[in-house]
Amino acid sequence: MKDVLFHLKQQTDICRFQANLAKWYQVHHRKLPWRESHDPYRIWISEVMLQQTQVKTVIPYFLNFIDHFPTLQDLAESDLGTVLKMWEGLGYYARARNFHKAAAIITNDLNGAIPDDFYQFKKLPGVGDYIGAAVQSIAFGHPFAVVDGNVKRVLARLYCIKYPVNKPSSHKQFKDYADSLLDKNEPRTFNQAMMELGALLCTPRNPQCNTCPVSEFCKAVLSDKVNAFPRRVRAKKVPTYHIAAGIVRKNGKILITRRKLEGLLGGLWEFPGGKLKKHEDASSACIRELQEETGITTQIESHLTTIHHAYTHFKIQMDIFYCRYISGRIHLTGPIDFKWIRLKDIDTFAFPKANLKFIPMIEEEQ
Repeated sequence: MKDVLFHLKQQTDICRFQANLAKWYQVHHRKLPWRESHDPYRIWISEVMLQQTQVKTVIPYFLNFIDHFPTLQDLAESDLGTVLKMWEGLGYYARARNFHKAAAIITNDLNGAIPDDFYQFKKLPGVGDYIGAAVQSIAFGHPFAVVDGNVKRVLARLYCIKYPVNKPSSHKQFKDYADSLLDKNEPRTFNQAMMELGALLCTPRNPQCNTCPVSEFCKAVLSDKVNAFPRRVRAKKVPTYHIAAGIVRKNGKILITRRKLEGLLGGLWEFPGGKLKKHEDASSACIRELQEETGITTQIESHLTTIHHAYTHFKIQMDIFYCRYISGRIHLTGPIDFKWIRLKDIDTFAFPKANLKFIPMIEEEQ
């Protein structure tokens, strides 16, 4: 690679870098539940959960998931609703849906064995370059460099890389640098050490360069430019959508609907509703959306609350109303299923986090 610069351009330097990093990792790495074995199933679960999610958030979900689905076959034989319930609140639900699909494929078509071939593994739903490299290197010891946000930050400072870390077109540049540094004899240790270095020392703010085991190789440290890297492109302003949803009550039960299996929050249950139209007030939008989505006529009884929630690319302001059922039979347009449930049974269904914010406020119909 033409633009590999500074100290790490000789094999002897790279070997010293690898040795220093590995020695630091063996002493300072965190004791995490998925590091207790090289079981590819557990490693795969952890890596799927860790995408876009912090370690401290993942740990209880990982332990609960393993408790409910101790083997890949247990996962494959479970229905999607149960899997989504175990994932509830973790977000990015396509991860759970794809993992469930992949488990079924492995169980039904691959004799229950997770492929130890990178290219065969990558054919499974939800397995991209990152998941593929992480599982294949950490579980099976295959020489594939992992490139996540932590690794990009380390590399950006190590080489003073000018490519923005959050621009997809830059990924290949970071991948090339990671490949050039990879310890092919110990890829399992190297990849975990690079990610751990970014998580514990080479942090976005206030990196601990004075205790970094590889600072002697870092171009940003040696040129006093640590705070200039990594570079990022400015994110676009996130839009906010105003939404109205209704808690429809009828004969001691409430109405919930299920979203389509694909797309945002796919397969989750929710209280029906939707976006306000221009110049429309929230209560009118609630009645209209309930009619359009379910075919029933309702009447607003009272306003329960307003909640705010942020997704990756947009935010919502959601007004929640108690609604009284008036007439009509359920005829769905959009949702794929519905149920009239008793409030005491609501915890058996998986809901989006925005719904979870107001569900504890719901009271039984008097």
